[in-house]
Amino acid sequence: MDLIYVLVFPVVIYLLISLRVLKQYERGVVFLLGRFAGVRGPGLTLIFVPIQQMVRVSLRTVTMQIPSQKIITKDNVSIDIAAVAYYHITDPERAVIAIENVYNAINQISQTTVRNVVGRFSLDQLLSDTASINDQIKNVIDQHTEPWGTQVTAVEIKDITLPENMQRAMAKEAEAERERRAKIVAAEGEYQAAVKLGQAADIITQHPVALQLRTLQTMAEISVEKNSTIIFPAQFMTTVQDAIALLAKDSASK
Repeated sequence: MDLIYVLVFPVVIYLLISLRVLKQYERGVVFLLGRFAGVRGPGLTLIFVPIQQMVRVSLRTVTMQIPSQKIITKDNVSIDIAAVAYYHITDPERAVIAIENVYNAINQISQTTVRNVVGRFSLDQLLSDTASINDQIKNVIDQHTEPWGTQVTAVEIKDITLPENMQRAMAKEAEAERERRAKIVAAEGEYQAAVKLGQAADIITQHPVALQLRTLQTMAEISVEKNSTIIFPAQFMTTVQDAIALLAKDSASK
């Protein structure tokens, strides 16, 4: 009986040591005597050490910071750019066998790609068309990482630092642009007002009485605010009498 315990106990211990648990987002790349033997899925699995070894690979998306680096744009402006890349492993076998360290490799190729791609654009293009530049950087990096069993899902430029003299120049340019728009708006307002005044003058020319009525309305508006004394010239009263007579004549003719 003791002999059975002696034989069974080491076997149980060995099995316990050989048990591995893979999480839902993990895959296990198994090697048998150094040769690739397959990929294990999530759950409980046995690895018979030392003849078997298993490398865990996470399939979750990795957020990788691309360090800030100095770049000279197409129009010879020196800027500092920092970016962030998102990638995930699609083929655990190639991610383990084809490359030693996926994270470091993608980080280095991302820095080089950002510098090369951004250098082909001017500063204005970089500021106005960032989304298109991000896509170009992602596509170039993805071409390099595809043989490693990884896929780059997005690359975003998150920070662009300009020299102080360039910031001052851009601020002056923006201020000048705002002043130009303000002058255009004011000029358009003057033009529209002149058009309306011209139309009003044409109407008054056709109807002289309208000018007198407008004068009376203006006097009434002035007298509302404060007690005022308004002196009517004699010719004005004559014009008013003529206007009343004209209106009476028009009413009689109708």
